[in-house]
Amino acid sequence: MSIDDYLAGLAGPLREIGEKLTPIIAAALPGATGAMWHGHPVWSLGDRPGQRPVCLVKAYGSYVTFGLWRGQEITDPSGRLIPGARAMAAVKLRDVADIDPALFSDWLHAAAHLEEA
Repeated sequence: MSIDDYLAGLAGPLREIGEKLTPIIAAALPGATGAMWHGHPVWSLGDRPGQRPVCLVKAYGSYVTFGLWRGQEITDPSGRLIPGARAMAAVKLRDVADIDPALFSDWLHAAAHLEEA
């Protein structure tokens, strides 16, 4: 299954969120490898899925999670990133209006920088 297949299989509003989010990720992480890993899309700096992972997109019943592997290490003046397991942090997206391209790009650049260091 590809990322496109994953997105195509989502219900309307969730698919719209994924389709708006993935180009933002691709633009912010031009050297990253996007692939399915553990059942959902993950973008990594290595040449294999999950090698130095930066972010993920995972759909649930009524929202899409946009997660950053080292999100708790990122300065987030918006306060939108919610800490998760280990060093992860994520935001729940219930509507395309929840996507802030500039903010998310800043997060992605910061997350990639942590992996490159």
